[in-house]
Amino acid sequence: MKKPVTLIVDDEADICELLEITLNRMGIETQSAVNVATAKALLKKNSFDLCLTDLRLPDGDGLEILDYIQQQFPNLPVAMISAHGSMDTAITAMKKGAFDFISKPIDLNGLRQLITNALKLSTIDNVKQKKTVSKQTLLGQSNVMEDLREKIIKLARSQAAVYINGESGSGKELVAKLIHQQGVRENNSFVAINCGAIPHELMESEFFGHKKGSFTGAISDKKGLFQAANEGTLFLDEVADLPLSLQVKLLRAIQEKKIRPVGSQQEITVDVRLLSATHKDLAAMVKNGAFRQDLYYRINVIELSVPSLRTRIEDIPELSEHLLTLLSKNNGFEKPSLSTSALKTLKNYNFPGNVRELENILERALALYEGSTIHAEDLNLPLNNNALSFDEDYNPSEMSLEAYLEMIEKRLISEALIENKWNKTATAKYLGLSFRSLRYRLKKLELE
Repeated sequence: MKKPVTLIVDDEADICELLEITLNRMGIETQSAVNVATAKALLKKNSFDLCLTDLRLPDGDGLEILDYIQQQFPNLPVAMISAHGSMDTAITAMKKGAFDFISKPIDLNGLRQLITNALKLSTIDNVKQKKTVSKQTLLGQSNVMEDLREKIIKLARSQAAVYINGESGSGKELVAKLIHQQGVRENNSFVAINCGAIPHELMESEFFGHKKGSFTGAISDKKGLFQAANEGTLFLDEVADLPLSLQVKLLRAIQEKKIRPVGSQQEITVDVRLLSATHKDLAAMVKNGAFRQDLYYRINVIELSVPSLRTRIEDIPELSEHLLTLLSKNNGFEKPSLSTSALKTLKNYNFPGNVRELENILERALALYEGSTIHAEDLNLPLNNNALSFDEDYNPSEMSLEAYLEMIEKRLISEALIENKWNKTATAKYLGLSFRSLRYRLKKLELE
């Protein structure tokens, strides 16, 4: 079996020797270059499985080599070696497509893990195969979803921190899972946490773990989220909810790739791919001082936007069919069909809650509909959100005028009840009806 070969580019003899010895002991052959020109010449003559390059070189820098490899050998992973003062340049390299970076002085355990991860990178054929799997999981044929799938595949080939933004319910956690599943860490843990759901006083312990006796109630040692996700992926949902006191410690954990459990004197090395998300405007929070700028730049190496459902209404039929199949199966129902008017109503709706709201709407409709078809009135969508256009949605072949008007009345009263928190007296006043008249209508329309 052919041994993997790594190109090492560094003008410091001791660093080159350290890298060569470490890789040789891992069963990896090496070739070395001391500058950009020699590196390019070796790349033209030989086939490599990995390139390790220093950022600062006598006749240029590692970014030039990265750009060259991206153009000529796009499937060759490149890892950057950076000094502590070059962290910003290392982040730039990650944005440009570097697989990962390691800081000087080089931690050998971290180096071995980086090399192992880099050599796991899939071939082009595997990537194409995984793209099909991704398409089956991330539904939608719209252009924005095709673009999102392409970006997921690309980001899966890197270890860069990714900041996923998007509205609530748009599928940010699903996107994070797909980045993990398409990448080199797919066989290791994917740990997701909602930062807004953790009490502030427990956050440090939850993230970094604690030692027995470090505080009242610490009856045993406990591993934190970083240790649970070691060699895998840690997904921080609603990262904007992190208090400033923890943001400082999170920044150190990301930069140094080390954590210190509460009550411990020793730091622990961790290897974690960090993904984060929020529906809030992090850039605005940085401006008003609610979120640290340095942490923002570390978690937002690459930004990925998840489109809202209203920007891809052409995907609603496919999503609805998929969700109805799942919901019907889970509830033991025979799957109903969606009428033309119901589908039209969904397409006209604004969906502030995105795909999650679509699922809730269909689940509610499954509990209310009769027969074998879900009609527009079964969706019970609010009128004040352009859910229904009366003049366009009414079709005499589907329902009588009397039934159509009853549907409108039922929905208006339902909206008024919700608006007034189910207070019938307030609802009657809101609608300009007497209390007795409202009670009669509630009974007639079976809304009691």
